[in-house]
Amino acid sequence: MLEKKEAKPTIPSKSGNAKRNQNAGDGRESKRKKTGDGTEAEVGGQSKHLDPQSVGYYRRVGERLNEEFDDAEEKEMFVENVLSEVKGKARMVAMDRTGSMTLQRLLQLCSPEQVAKIMAELGGESCSDFKTVSCDRCGAHVMESAVRQVSRLTVNEDEDQSEGLEIQILSLSQAVRESCEELIKDTHATHVVRTLLHVLAGCVGSPRTESCPGAKDRNASPQLTDFEIPTTFWYELISLTETLMENVKLSITDSYASAVFQTMLTVCHRKRPKLCKKLIKRIMKYLTSCPAAPGVSPLLVFLKDQAASHLIETIIQLSSKSILRDLYKSHLKDCLVDLARHPVANFPIQRLTASLVKTKLFLKLFDELVQGVEAILAAGHMGVIVQLAESCAESGERQEELMQCLLAAFHCAEPGSRHVYCLPLFMSLLTYDVYYSSADGTVQTEVPLTSICFHGSRLVQALAKFKERSILLSSLRTLTPEDLLRLACNPSGSHVLQALVTTSSDKGRGKILRRLTGQYVRMACSRLGSRVLEAIWTSASVSHRQSIAEDLVPSESQLRSDQFARHVWAKFALSHFIHRRAQWQEIQSGDFKKRKLFSDILE
Repeated sequence: MLEKKEAKPTIPSKSGNAKRNQNAGDGRESKRKKTGDGTEAEVGGQSKHLDPQSVGYYRRVGERLNEEFDDAEEKEMFVENVLSEVKGKARMVAMDRTGSMTLQRLLQLCSPEQVAKIMAELGGESCSDFKTVSCDRCGAHVMESAVRQVSRLTVNEDEDQSEGLEIQILSLSQAVRESCEELIKDTHATHVVRTLLHVLAGCVGSPRTESCPGAKDRNASPQLTDFEIPTTFWYELISLTETLMENVKLSITDSYASAVFQTMLTVCHRKRPKLCKKLIKRIMKYLTSCPAAPGVSPLLVFLKDQAASHLIETIIQLSSKSILRDLYKSHLKDCLVDLARHPVANFPIQRLTASLVKTKLFLKLFDELVQGVEAILAAGHMGVIVQLAESCAESGERQEELMQCLLAAFHCAEPGSRHVYCLPLFMSLLTYDVYYSSADGTVQTEVPLTSICFHGSRLVQALAKFKERSILLSSLRTLTPEDLLRLACNPSGSHVLQALVTTSSDKGRGKILRRLTGQYVRMACSRLGSRVLEAIWTSASVSHRQSIAEDLVPSESQLRSDQFARHVWAKFALSHFIHRRAQWQEIQSGDFKKRKLFSDILE
């Protein structure tokens, strides 16, 4: 264990020769000086850096944190020893990369009282000290981690310890209010402000370090965990939101400030819905009152702005029906197609389409958007079309009209014989003329299934939820067994095949499965195909399962040795099928009856 007296004693001064060797190569000897606490500081500057010995110490602390402690006492002693080394230079440790990573993890083991002391040292005696840490790339992470520890207060029974951390959070919020404009626009400090909003509202999300940049789904809602908060946090949240609203102009023009406002609305909607409603009305009032060209709603301008569009998306998602109704009738009516074709504004239109699905206004929105389906497709904004299809599936409205519109847009509506080619066209997002054109300019319908894109897959999955799916299923049954195998083993196509097969009737499913006969072994040996096969098995009748098993068992050695197929072999109980057929059929029949019973109950 890294004890205080052994872990890092007072750092001895380096010998003269070592010091000359260290500085000889970089020419910085005249620019730096040694400080009394074992750190290095730039002469005439504000930036301080931990010296190599200190960096090594915190690296060893980080390595020790990867190991288990024998008991609680050892862990407490370890934390106390490290904090004794941090005392007096917490800001320098926090703003060093190695120190920051170690301190973030250490805070998770600290008591509320210890966290409060670290926060007090990070915040310093003035607002400028707090800004120095929060605006630093490494320091901001430490400040976030410290603030997040408030969520652990509910399990602490010592009110005296909890009170210190509560005071520090309130002080931090006051510092944010004093420098609000600067902090919400800063790349790093904006994350501290957003974490503070979460804590004051009493809900916290996953740490920033657990997310992958660029991997977050734009439509995905953050996963939040609620916890109890002191009454003072509620009043401070009101004060902080009021200060933020005084800077509402920044939320429209700056992407970082916009993210802060999105967080503010999200947490208030979850914990303080009345406050959220008031904030939305005030933001909408500002958005719709800005100067614009005569006869043009200023909201249309903001919808096309990168930063503002994200905030408007959040507003649409959290707004009441009355606000959405006014938004459409007063600002967006007769403009939806143009907005859906815009590279930025199409995203808020997707959000609006999803939000209005259970209202009467959805029919008006659909009637307007459906007129521009081909233009939207030409712009490449398939997200709008997919969302429209998903909303039709959810509402049960306008399904037949949308299907006919899509057939026309992909040039397979007339003559009716072209309907059977719609599935490859939808999945590839190519028109009939393009998909089936040959080198000499003629139309060749015997084309192997090749291109399957992500949005095409999502479109077909949405259409598979329609009440009437006969056109899609007829098209699926025209695919060759090889094409069906390609579909099953494709990252996007596998979801399509699974959706169409599992939602079909027993009779329709049987027609598809007969065409797959002879392909089951290759499906089972595929990472994606094996998952589709398992999904098909779950929805299949006993007779269909028997047909699949009969196709698989002749290849026993291949299946049992394959990394994916061996799971199929075990799940389908194919050894029982070979040696104890009657028992296997009895088990499968019982399973089928159970599924049918549950299905009838759910219906």
